[in-house]
Amino acid sequence: MLAVYADRFSQDDPLSALQVGERPDPDVPDGWTTVTVKAAALNHHDLFSLRGVGLREEALPMILGCDAAGYDEDGNEVVVHAVISDPSWTGDETFDPKRSLLSERYQGTFADKVAVPRRNVVPKPATLSFEEAACLPTAWLTAYRMLFTRGRLRAGETVLIQGAGGGVATAAIVLGRAAGLRVLVTSRDEAKRKRALDLGAHDAFESGARLPVKVDAVMETVGRATWSHSIRSLRPGGRIVISGTTSGPNLDDAELTRIFFLQLSVIGSTMGTRDELAGLVSMLDATGARPLIDRTLPMADARAGFAAMLEGEQFGKIVFTR
Repeated sequence: MLAVYADRFSQDDPLSALQVGERPDPDVPDGWTTVTVKAAALNHHDLFSLRGVGLREEALPMILGCDAAGYDEDGNEVVVHAVISDPSWTGDETFDPKRSLLSERYQGTFADKVAVPRRNVVPKPATLSFEEAACLPTAWLTAYRMLFTRGRLRAGETVLIQGAGGGVATAAIVLGRAAGLRVLVTSRDEAKRKRALDLGAHDAFESGARLPVKVDAVMETVGRATWSHSIRSLRPGGRIVISGTTSGPNLDDAELTRIFFLQLSVIGSTMGTRDELAGLVSMLDATGARPLIDRTLPMADARAGFAAMLEGEQFGKIVFTR
């Protein structure tokens, strides 16, 4: 089958480790099933894999890709949940210490077929295209869990989303607006601030700018560059939900005094569960909110999509189709 895979690692030139060619059909263990892939979305995780982050050399060659939508073995339209938990694990799979993502220990979604545990298949409503559904399992699921499970946000509350333009931030803007939140965003880039307003943000500000109001919660994926601003933007009793540190994890000032004096909550969030993915799919079906797709490419042209992400050229998801 045609697949997009890594056969080695390169820190300096990750695209040199990317291969597009034939790979064997997937092995299907007991309790697993196959999904015929119609669309699969690119994530920064896939670029990290080419650099050897989160992927062991002995697992090579590894088919890349976490996100996909397609047909199950009975011909039903489905979305693939990317978090693979240990067979003995029960409950929230994001807490399983043995969990992994597709393309880490198990072959990924950038191929004609992918094998997944049967419980990792979620029905896709007809209202969502395969391309739209393929955007959901990683960045969009992360944003959904941040906002509604970990952040406990409710209609009428105000949320600040740092770093408009990133995949999780973009998803959070659309989902927050659809859920009746007042959505504020920041970005260093004027064009990205405008795009955020077009997506549904109520207001957009330069990074670090003083906000006209204190917010109920902050969605933080940037880390060091925005942390102090995030803490100072919260109302007393507010919460900051963090799922990434793209500008670096080390802080010059953690704002500990402000955190304890204002009784702020700092909440970590990682990916999401199969049930949350089902909830996300239902939310989009009910509200009409949709992922922003930057471009769609045939899987055979995947290298062009990786190159665009490496250069930071996209706003929204890059999707490969079969």
